[in-house]
Amino acid sequence: MISGLGTCLPKTEIGNSSLPDDLQTSDEWIRTRTGIESRRRVTPDISVIDLACEAAGNALRSAGTDSVDSLVFATTTPERPCPAAAPEIAHRVGQGGIPAFDVSAVCSGFLYALASAGALITAGIVNSALVVAAETYSRIVDPTDRSTAVLFGDGAGAVVLRAGSSDEPGALLAYDLGSDGAGAELIRVPGIREQPTGDRWFAMAGRTVYLQAIEQMANSTRRVLKDCGWSPRTLDLLVPHQANARIVEALARRLELPPEQVVCGLSRIGNTAAASIPLALAGALSRNELRPGARTALTAFGGGLSWASTALVWPQLTAITSEV
Repeated sequence: MISGLGTCLPKTEIGNSSLPDDLQTSDEWIRTRTGIESRRRVTPDISVIDLACEAAGNALRSAGTDSVDSLVFATTTPERPCPAAAPEIAHRVGQGGIPAFDVSAVCSGFLYALASAGALITAGIVNSALVVAAETYSRIVDPTDRSTAVLFGDGAGAVVLRAGSSDEPGALLAYDLGSDGAGAELIRVPGIREQPTGDRWFAMAGRTVYLQAIEQMANSTRRVLKDCGWSPRTLDLLVPHQANARIVEALARRLELPPEQVVCGLSRIGNTAAASIPLALAGALSRNELRPGARTALTAFGGGLSWASTALVWPQLTAITSEV
């Protein structure tokens, strides 16, 4: 069950009007097509591990604990291919020696990591876990590509999971996970063999991804709600991956949910990939959109292609946030 929530954002905020002129775009164009007004970006001295450690520490404080038994880290933007970042994060937040590993599922990464940590707890291997997601997409998007440079921001979020019973608020009641490797080329960063050609930027087939995201998140949400014995009509709040406002709005229509029951909090932070759901949860708490006892579903879609959903009754907790 979720017992703590922490987030971290870079201090540097880049508004639409501050984006490079060679993008040939405008504040109005970006707002109307994405719902984004600004995004956060790390400075050169801040790493994705720095963001992750800050969010992880905040989650531990939110949970009122100073120790966990395991750590799972989700990112698409690691500092290096090897070693995994999770052991270093665990060490830096005072959890050295625990099992710690990375998960790569792009924008679905947080929910894949949540399911992995939850499975470790259910299996009795551990009693608690830190689930951390952090991204520095500003380092992999082409600054001259209007289709991606305006969308993505940097940030991190984390939750603490602990063992509990299924009738406790915060218990993760069901999961739905899936993938489709036939779409592997739709969202990608070139690999080591391709990078010598000079092609190193993140790329996305926007229109196709848009349609796939709506369909897969809607279907995944329905499946996980069915497993809980819920329906969209009995759901209090849906927290989807914060890709852009149009996808969030289209997903709400597909599930026949009113806008006020679907969190869309990306206007000042953009698409933060794997970190978007914990950041969206913290934002919803701060705006009083998410309350204890709310039947809540989380859903995401990302590269792979991959998708994931889970559901819970939201617990009583206070999110702790900070900037670096």
